[in-house]
Amino acid sequence: MKVFFKRFLFFTALFLTFYVKMAAQQVYFTTGFKVSELSSVHATVWTRLCEKEKPNPVVHQRLNQVFRHPINFDENMPIAQMDGSVLGTAGWVRITLQSGPFKISSGWLPAVQEKDFTVFYTFKELKPNTRYEVRLEGKPTEKGLVQKTAGNFTTAPRMFDKKELNLTTSTCQYFWSHDDSLKGFHTYQSMALLKPDLFVQTGDYVYYDKPGPMANTPEKARHKWHAMDAWPSLKSFYQFTPVYMLKDDHDLLADDVHPGSANFGQLTLSDGLKIWHENVPLAGKPYRTLRWGKDVQLWFLEGREYRSNNDMPDGATKTIWGNEQKKWLMNTMQKSDATFKIIFSPTPIVGPDRGAKADNHSNLAFKTEGDWARELLSGQKAIVVNGDRHWQYVSKDASTGLMEFGSGPVSDFHAQGWPPNEKRPEHQFLRVAGGFLGIKMVYEQQKPILYMTHYDVMGNKLHEERIKK
Repeated sequence: MKVFFKRFLFFTALFLTFYVKMAAQQVYFTTGFKVSELSSVHATVWTRLCEKEKPNPVVHQRLNQVFRHPINFDENMPIAQMDGSVLGTAGWVRITLQSGPFKISSGWLPAVQEKDFTVFYTFKELKPNTRYEVRLEGKPTEKGLVQKTAGNFTTAPRMFDKKELNLTTSTCQYFWSHDDSLKGFHTYQSMALLKPDLFVQTGDYVYYDKPGPMANTPEKARHKWHAMDAWPSLKSFYQFTPVYMLKDDHDLLADDVHPGSANFGQLTLSDGLKIWHENVPLAGKPYRTLRWGKDVQLWFLEGREYRSNNDMPDGATKTIWGNEQKKWLMNTMQKSDATFKIIFSPTPIVGPDRGAKADNHSNLAFKTEGDWARELLSGQKAIVVNGDRHWQYVSKDASTGLMEFGSGPVSDFHAQGWPPNEKRPEHQFLRVAGGFLGIKMVYEQQKPILYMTHYDVMGNKLHEERIKK
């Protein structure tokens, strides 16, 4: 019996040693992957290698008030100990797309510390309106154990094809405003049930300048992305939904950031841009456009890299978009023959907004460019979808008729900033709560019809506008 017991202990110890060694040699896709910058012929796949399978659990209690800030959070604790933390690790990643017998691979790409262990690859010469299976493989060394994850997406249709569109969009998400301490946000689960072709995130994906921690160093700023992307509700959503991402102030540096802004602690604007591009790989300018078949074209605008200081006196030279982007917007809109032209802006263009605000085109602080923008967009019969505001609304500009749709924040815990009962004449719909906006273009009797639908976080329909041309 003693001999048997000694052998049992020996083999148990041997197994545990082997298991620990093998576990240390594994990598994980804990923060998932995203398919971004989709078109009819190309797509970029992004991911990050992680050293453990799950993020740190949420252990801090939260204040029972708007934003739900954490209680007694030690801002100076090691990042490895923070709620939601998932450290990265070096290794290799291979990304493969397959559609039927056709297969294309990135080859093995290095994940290195200098890029926060992120990896991306842009696939070109894809087929329009084609479903691709995505397979990602990760390994710690060239001969190490391989970890896998998978999903799928469908490329955009060709420019002249009649193809319906099912899109969702949301904004303003703070880690501590989560609905579920295990899964994250109800909104992402609700959007997933709609099986959108595309998702547009209109900015403030994370909040550097909110506690838990305050991201006043590059390391803490990166942690905010890790913790957000590791939520299971986001991770599973992005497996099957390609995304276009816009940035705003809180996921770049701090409130009201512009090119002349001071550092946020040790975090500089240059750091913020670098970290943004680590997580949102772009081949060109931060403003871009996507044609979706014959009847829809989308524009994604940049509102931080070219803007003037909010305090600058209003006039012809004061800008949010910058001259280059404005010329691009005019030219691309004038050339477009799409039935529906939809503008995605990180900040409002129509409003209304609070009287004290001075950071967007609906404010007097940017009235000159705001008037110009509303005239341009209404002249093109465009529709505006905006981020930044912590309430849901539909508004119509009294002077130009330009309509704007605010998706609202991703969570009810993030909703604030507007009196719930202050419905103004320009409001077609107003609700101070969280949720998302659904955009569907369908064909009814061979004619294109656009449906703009507000949902609550649980996916219940609240308000719908039917638009035809």
